Amino acid sequence: MPEELRKKLTPKVLAEEARKELWLKGNGTCPGCSLSLSLRWALKALGPNTCVVAPASCTNVVVGLYPRSASGVPFTNMVFAGGAAAASGIKAAMRARGHGETNVLVWAGDGGTFDIGIQALSGAAERGDDVIYVCYDNEAYMNTGTQRSGGTPFGAITTTTPAGKKEHKKDLMAIMAGHHLDYLATACSAYPLDLYEKLLKAKRHRGLKFIHLLAPCPPGWRFQPRHAPKVGKLAVQTGMWILYEIEHGRMQLTGPSKRLAESDAKPKRLSEYLEIQGRFRRAQGEIYQELERWVEGNWQAVRDQLASQAAHAAAEEG
Repeated sequence: MPEELRKKLTPKVLAEEARKELWLKGNGTCPGCSLSLSLRWALKALGPNTCVVAPASCTNVVVGLYPRSASGVPFTNMVFAGGAAAASGIKAAMRARGHGETNVLVWAGDGGTFDIGIQALSGAAERGDDVIYVCYDNEAYMNTGTQRSGGTPFGAITTTTPAGKKEHKKDLMAIMAGHHLDYLATACSAYPLDLYEKLLKAKRHRGLKFIHLLAPCPPGWRFQPRHAPKVGKLAVQTGMWILYEIEHGRMQLTGPSKRLAESDAKPKRLSEYLEIQGRFRRAQGEIYQELERWVEGNWQAVRDQLASQAAHAAAEEG
């Protein structure tokens, strides 16, 4: 980690950061909402010199109406397909006015990223537009009634997949890695300091930076609001969600995923993650086994990439 980040993450500095609120209390989020927790820490990392763009999602509803907005920074509600395009335009306008150092953050759900917004996102990434794009992935169209999205996992029940979804979720990180970004990462709302650190790193890079954030949703996933941090942690501890970052093409695991890979400890049983959520009540037998295969396949892909990196580094040193 760069030295400046070590200084920023001291207990004293974090205590000071915890008192700075740019996403205010009293907003309209559901109890236990991971969106609210994560956006609070994202704005702590980026600071007040930030503009937020939110394509159609829960965020548009919970931000509130001016002048009683929950956002302490400029905030633009945008159409489903236009999040990344709007952010690109705002960044260009900021540069033209001499404010090129202003952070422009897209805070988009999975529907506005995996599906409806992917064309604008891909275009901004290909052009190298200097914005930070966070997909907070609650794995369905939650704001409009919990319909399945491209981010919904195999076997999950939604209002449009009452028997459980028949397809696995898109490999969004692989899609974005194909754009050769300087920085992209995964994160989880249950580990806010990991998210905070990754946003600090994203600020240092030019071009489009992409963070894929798992954000458990109590009403959509059908668990008690008090269990939101537990569900997020179980996603990581069971290997269902892997925390890592790719900086200048180099992957490294982070947080609990790194500790899990480096230790002899086995991940927690996948059933611990599934059983706490009503949306996976049909995930038994072949469905459960298929999810286990999917998890192991994801981990094997990560192991292969890390091994390839190590072999390449060894060859260069030799």
